[in-house]
Amino acid sequence: MGPKAASGFYLGRKPAALLALLLAALLLALAVLGALYGRCLQEVEELRAAAAPPSPTAGPEEEGAGCCPPTPSPGSTRPPGVWDNSRLPRALLPLHYELRLWPRLSPGQPGPFVFSGQVNITVHCAQDTATVLLHSSELELWGAAVRGPLLEGPDGGGGGIEVAELWLEERQEYAVLELRRSLRAGGRYVLQLSFRGPLSENLDGLFLTRYTDQGQSSMLIASQLEPTYARTVYPCFDEPAMKATFNIIIVHHPSYVALSNMPAIDTSEMKDENGSLWTVTTFNTTLKMSTYLTAFVVCDFDYITRTERGNEIRIWGRKEAIKNGHADYALNITGPLFSFLEDLFNISYPLSKTDLVALPDFGAGAMENWGLMTFRESALMYIPSDQFGSKKTMICLIVSHELGHQWFGNLVTMNWWNDLWLNEGFASYFEYIGASYIEPRLPLVSTKSYLKAFSFSSVNQDDLWTHIQMVVDAQNEVQLPASVKKIMDSWTCQNGFPVLTFNLSTGIISQEQFYNRRTQNNTTYNNTWIVPISWIRNGSAQPLVWLDKSSKMFPEMQISDSEHDWILLNMNMAGYYRVNYDPLHLKRLAQLLEKDPKAIPVVNRLHLIDDAFTLAQAGYIEIEAAFELTKYLAKEDEIFVWYSVLSNLIPDNLENILNNYELYPFLKKYLLKRMLPIYHYYASIIHQNVDALADDYFDQIHLEKLINTACWLGLQDCLNLSSELYAKWMENPDNEIPFTIKRTICCYGVAMGSDKEWDFALKMYNHNNSTEIDKDIMLFAMSCTRESWLLYRYLQYSLNNSLLSSDNISIVISNVAATEIGQRIAWEFVTENWLALNERYGEQPNYVVQLYFCIMENFVNTDLQIQEVSYLHAIG
Repeated sequence: MGPKAASGFYLGRKPAALLALLLAALLLALAVLGALYGRCLQEVEELRAAAAPPSPTAGPEEEGAGCCPPTPSPGSTRPPGVWDNSRLPRALLPLHYELRLWPRLSPGQPGPFVFSGQVNITVHCAQDTATVLLHSSELELWGAAVRGPLLEGPDGGGGGIEVAELWLEERQEYAVLELRRSLRAGGRYVLQLSFRGPLSENLDGLFLTRYTDQGQSSMLIASQLEPTYARTVYPCFDEPAMKATFNIIIVHHPSYVALSNMPAIDTSEMKDENGSLWTVTTFNTTLKMSTYLTAFVVCDFDYITRTERGNEIRIWGRKEAIKNGHADYALNITGPLFSFLEDLFNISYPLSKTDLVALPDFGAGAMENWGLMTFRESALMYIPSDQFGSKKTMICLIVSHELGHQWFGNLVTMNWWNDLWLNEGFASYFEYIGASYIEPRLPLVSTKSYLKAFSFSSVNQDDLWTHIQMVVDAQNEVQLPASVKKIMDSWTCQNGFPVLTFNLSTGIISQEQFYNRRTQNNTTYNNTWIVPISWIRNGSAQPLVWLDKSSKMFPEMQISDSEHDWILLNMNMAGYYRVNYDPLHLKRLAQLLEKDPKAIPVVNRLHLIDDAFTLAQAGYIEIEAAFELTKYLAKEDEIFVWYSVLSNLIPDNLENILNNYELYPFLKKYLLKRMLPIYHYYASIIHQNVDALADDYFDQIHLEKLINTACWLGLQDCLNLSSELYAKWMENPDNEIPFTIKRTICCYGVAMGSDKEWDFALKMYNHNNSTEIDKDIMLFAMSCTRESWLLYRYLQYSLNNSLLSSDNISIVISNVAATEIGQRIAWEFVTENWLALNERYGEQPNYVVQLYFCIMENFVNTDLQIQEVSYLHAIG
């Protein structure tokens, strides 16, 4: 722990690290917002129609109340209209969906894979309209009909309104129904459509994925509809604020089980036009929810179950994973986490069942679908033999995050995607609260009132500020310089975040927007934030101050010429900003660290170094100033401070530095001299008693960076350690390598060995008990060999399904190309096998080209190679 002055406050090591991780989670939430919002604006591919037989219960000839059904026509030559807007008009508001899905998948089916279905949408007409817009993308539509206005009574009754034309506005992803007469305000109507679409393998929308279970190849169907993929599965009002209830029916092969948001209430049988038998599973009516939360899984999985406060919890996964107990940990924590969050929010979970499904291949990592959460298998399954608890902690954090979404996101949903951070910010916060729920509960600010006020509805950020302001107004301890809305709008309604420049001789702090690359043009926006500044002086905490203008003088922050007088801003990294100290003070802080590192709290040591390197890379300060702060590192015994140092100094692409014959020797000499004390400390633990690290999550998650860097720098003790642990594993597979350093140990174990070590890596890749993450580690390790002929063989094996899964070709090529000796080998392999690779990825014609440019960007540097790329692109 850091020292604690009488008038100051420091966080201990673990709480400090937890706070650092929380900040990282909030940064991730903002990154997720940007990524998802960008995806919302993407233009889609041209509509693809699937050649599937019409549904025996709802073919084109049976729809449209006996009249000839309108068929869609392209909308590229249409005059301007409401369909040109990127947001749906509010003339019609969905109330209820009757949705029937029929994925045409049977065990062993060769393809092509398609699905079909019908949807009846009950809507409320808010204003007269003769044009109906709803979202549809990549679907073939037919049988459009409109019924209403509905009468009171059980079946609603109502006559029909003729659909004059059904056409597609592809740019905005709309299906447009032009009606013969207008729908009248105040009435309820039913929109009817039949549809079909492709079952792709790209992990978005309704998708198919392949996997191996108990030695057998299998397939399953799952969905990922956030942010805007519901429209690729069924025509709908695909905006988060347009909530409705759903009755869902899934038709599926009898050997599979169907899952959706609600419990199944009925199963029956039907025959298709060929006499084949299918199972029809009907689910209970959902709560009012957004389209992106609807979810569907059709699989041949097993599950384990328990009931918590009337909520049936089921963990689904591959049969061998369930049999081997890999789902037990997730089941054991999910119920208690549910109960904890219910008590914390004082709002009961409103569903009677919750399924958590471990998918062997899932692009999103995890998704909070109400009542049917989906996870990448490695994010939910825990192998009991794992020596380290870091995997448990990761699973607990992920499950807690998704459970937090059941309230923040599902119960209360953002009005539009620009407020997605309301969902992700709360879930990111409560994932840590949930994961550490055995500690005293942390007090909440306004979230109980917030959840109750907006249950089953959508919100924007001002609703949250109003509820926080109510709490602020009801007390006298916290005094703000402006309203909550004004403060928060300065952060959420403009781009980026600030860097504070601090002149300690004058006490002046100025702010400007931080840019990853600072240029003269960066200052044009002149953004200003209302910034809370926590600070310490000579080890003692000082009263909070606010920077509410572009520049402000703080007389109390002027320092003397004494080397013992120093100030640090942003205590414990509580603020969302970077700090640029003047050069003289930065040098004073560097000298303080060399003399007494513990004088500065551990989180602020991390913060100081990370800010300095980030500011140097962005052009705000000289790199020499950042290196001054690292001279003390031989005395640094906190591994997550080292993690920050190494993350800033050592890039992900290590080969780039290896090829820099001036930089690599300097880094090797500079870092090894300072790394040896902390390396030997952890290496001795690994040698003598690795279980000593089992309860320290922060040591575990940062250890691999330390060990990997030591081996990469050529430290012989580290290379010997890798060879020793790998050899023991080869002798007896029960001598498992600790999971947290397994990737590094396997890599250097193969690198220091011969074909014997390489063959063992291939054997473990194909082992029946290997999980997806195990396979990923071994795929990486096999690329670490220093034998060129083994890399040639590795690439050739990737074309052989009996040796390596064909799904991993791109991973194999990328791994090989990332190594110094593998760049030329990968280049030759791709050029020699260009046509075969294009044939393999025929459904994704640009995939090979994109992969090619991506993996070769650091290698293609001659005119001849550029010409080769152009030629291959042309023939591909």
